[in-house]
Amino acid sequence: MRTLTRGTAALALATALLLSMASTARAQRAIDLDAATITELNAAFDAGTLSAVQLVSRYLARIAAYDRQGAAIHAVVTLNPRALETARALDAERKANGKRSLLHGIPFVLKDNYDTRDMPTTGGSVLLEGYVPARDAVLVQKLRDAGAIVLAKVNMSEFASSGAYSSLGGQTRNPHDVAYSPGGSSGGTGAAVAAAFAQFGLGTDTGGSIRGPASVNGIAALKPTHGLLSRTGIIPLALSFDTGGPMARSVTDVAIALGVMTGHDAADTATRRSEGHAERDYTKYLQANALHGARIGIARDFTGFDAEVDWIMESSLDAMRKAGATIVEVRFPKWMLDAKDAWYTAVRFPEFAPQLADYLRNTPVGYPKSLAEMIERTRSLPSLGANGASPNASRWAKFVNELASGSTDDYRYRSVRDHALPMMRDVVNGVLAVNQLDAIVYPTQSVKPARIDNAGNSAAPDAMNIANLTGFPDLIVPAGFSDNRLPIGISFLGGAWSEPKLIALGYSFEQLTRARRRPVTTPTLPGEAVSHK
Repeated sequence: MRTLTRGTAALALATALLLSMASTARAQRAIDLDAATITELNAAFDAGTLSAVQLVSRYLARIAAYDRQGAAIHAVVTLNPRALETARALDAERKANGKRSLLHGIPFVLKDNYDTRDMPTTGGSVLLEGYVPARDAVLVQKLRDAGAIVLAKVNMSEFASSGAYSSLGGQTRNPHDVAYSPGGSSGGTGAAVAAAFAQFGLGTDTGGSIRGPASVNGIAALKPTHGLLSRTGIIPLALSFDTGGPMARSVTDVAIALGVMTGHDAADTATRRSEGHAERDYTKYLQANALHGARIGIARDFTGFDAEVDWIMESSLDAMRKAGATIVEVRFPKWMLDAKDAWYTAVRFPEFAPQLADYLRNTPVGYPKSLAEMIERTRSLPSLGANGASPNASRWAKFVNELASGSTDDYRYRSVRDHALPMMRDVVNGVLAVNQLDAIVYPTQSVKPARIDNAGNSAAPDAMNIANLTGFPDLIVPAGFSDNRLPIGISFLGGAWSEPKLIALGYSFEQLTRARRRPVTTPTLPGEAVSHK
């Protein structure tokens, strides 16, 4: 596994700063860093009891304590060696000119398929090790412009597919129980956010890759409407489905991060559809009483596969009823459920090779320029590398299937893209309209989280790709825990551009149930609480 060498001096300094702040924090009213929202951090900034340097130091200390030591979550691939330097500059700017936004001085982590101009972007693969793009991904630049600080790049399923393992970053572990998977493909982001290695993070979602990790790591996250956020500068998997999205420990932080990232990008034609729908402030939809009077559908196609998950879902529905919501039982047509996974593969697989080649065109000489070349290179990597890298046979074998899946000119691809996907949108819109629903809820995963040595073996149906096939938004909120103390999440699915409504409903549910808990393997460190005068 790759050894962290960059940023070690910053970690040592962060630990020293953290210990020096411990006695001061005890003398003031403190908020647990794990539970603090961006809004609460801004109150501490405004009160003068917190600086960006102190906040970055707290998070660096947690990474030092729990990523390679302690619980050994193995989420971080590369630390930003300039994080503290950036924090100092932002503190000086705040003092001189005020804050740029609510994200001024807030540290976040990035899935390692987002381009960063000052750190490697590898897609989790030894095939792209050391590649530093010329510019940031559009979403990364927007966050930096708002004053947010890239703290680290984190592990992912290699090229955003298969389990929470990569040839470069190895196996990431779930901080609630390190024998369990953090989910894929944004498992590094999910684990890092859950373990409080940063305030929030970015994942990507093509078939559930933000939402699965959010559920099993017990955090909130949003897979937005396709086209709401730019994909420019993100390593593609299948652009018909790909989207970035925020992952955080609260719906509040999801809403704050989302508003900074929206907007049309001339280089990503899908974002044209967001004009007239995108907003810059989603915090106005954080309404604690939003469930009162709401009509919520429960998709019964995805319950009945795990008694523990079902218990959490029924408890969640009871809580919504008590808050004044009407719960409506709904089902999707069987023919759609039977066909949707094949439709997904018919689009996802053929798109990967040509779209990846477009991305690889920007890499320097020496890096592969096509999926075929990647396959050829993996044949010469059967053993362990000097850098700790190791083979990823399951993902590399899928390269072969993706390359052989046909082209985007193939009638099988075009028939699904042009006919099946619009039909699915009509079906989901029809279920919402006929039942007069504000959202449809379902267990994000129909069975409880899996152990690393058994991940991906469930026969339960996957509801998550409905949001990808339709392009519709899906908000995940922690709902409870299984008998073996693993998180269970609930999904709020809505129609296109319904993020305001989903955020309102999800926030209302979150405030009502308060189901999220700190992972037991990554406890509080001395002095990390956020203090107020």
